Amino acid sequence: MTGRVLVTGGAGFIGSHLCNRLLDEGNEVVCLDNFYTGDEGNIDRLKRNPRFKLIAQDVREPIDLGVNEIYHLACPASPVHYQRDRVVTTLTNVVGTDTVLKLAEQAGARILLASTSEVYGDPLVSPQPESYWGNVNPNGLRSCYDEGKRTAESLAVSYREQRGVDIRIVRIFNTYGPRMDVQDGRAVSNFIVQALSGKPLTVYGDGSQTRSFCYVSDMVEGLIRLMASTGYTGPVNLGNPDERSIIEIARLVAEMTGSGSPIVFVGLPPDDPKVRRPDIAKARAELGWEPTVSLEEGLRQTIAYFKTKV
Repeated sequence: MTGRVLVTGGAGFIGSHLCNRLLDEGNEVVCLDNFYTGDEGNIDRLKRNPRFKLIAQDVREPIDLGVNEIYHLACPASPVHYQRDRVVTTLTNVVGTDTVLKLAEQAGARILLASTSEVYGDPLVSPQPESYWGNVNPNGLRSCYDEGKRTAESLAVSYREQRGVDIRIVRIFNTYGPRMDVQDGRAVSNFIVQALSGKPLTVYGDGSQTRSFCYVSDMVEGLIRLMASTGYTGPVNLGNPDERSIIEIARLVAEMTGSGSPIVFVGLPPDDPKVRRPDIAKARAELGWEPTVSLEEGLRQTIAYFKTKV
């Protein structure tokens, strides 16, 4: 079923791919973004589509729209960006989510909240199931994002239970692909940019910490399936359970780019998770979803994109 869909953070990395997909499926799409981390270049082609509308606005400001569905993605997501102004990050997660939930209530719209694997903090359980409550430092450098998203989830559930808002909650694990910000600051983008620039590949700690990387097209498919689900509302993990060490990723990027750059090791940031791997049993059972793009294939496409940017 097509309709009018709001995507907050729609000029961002995942948001712009989602806008593409929703338009391809015949929807009218409203993209709301203040370009704090979003890139207008990501949606330039979309602006020529008569079913696409851009609202340049902060998500914390009141929104008055008639929409059927809301994908709430607006929030800086990489440590470099969300730690730039931790007050703004916290308020975006809390005040911004409240604003969008109010709109969903007024419009009678279904809303999908993009939460994060960071709600699990530095986990003591691996892989991380949705039932795990996490191990989060509430006062650390990352807490503006980690605790902000945990509060956003709580707020969404309260709106459902007290006010009958139709919510969905997704916990997004590391996602990569074309349109990532060159200055994103996370492992995949850092390694590719460094390799293509002939600079040393910077690995934090000894590189034994693990991450699981999901290609963006797989993530968008999962978001759309969760939104369409009539029986399951989440929280649900979306990510690729193919767990790799950071040093393995660095070596793979160096090999795939043909880079002769050395790997250098620097200190591990505070509260950096040692492991990160999603348990996606619920996504498989409830949504019929699992990732289909291998890390190697996804990296090929991502490297090709970065070659046009670096």
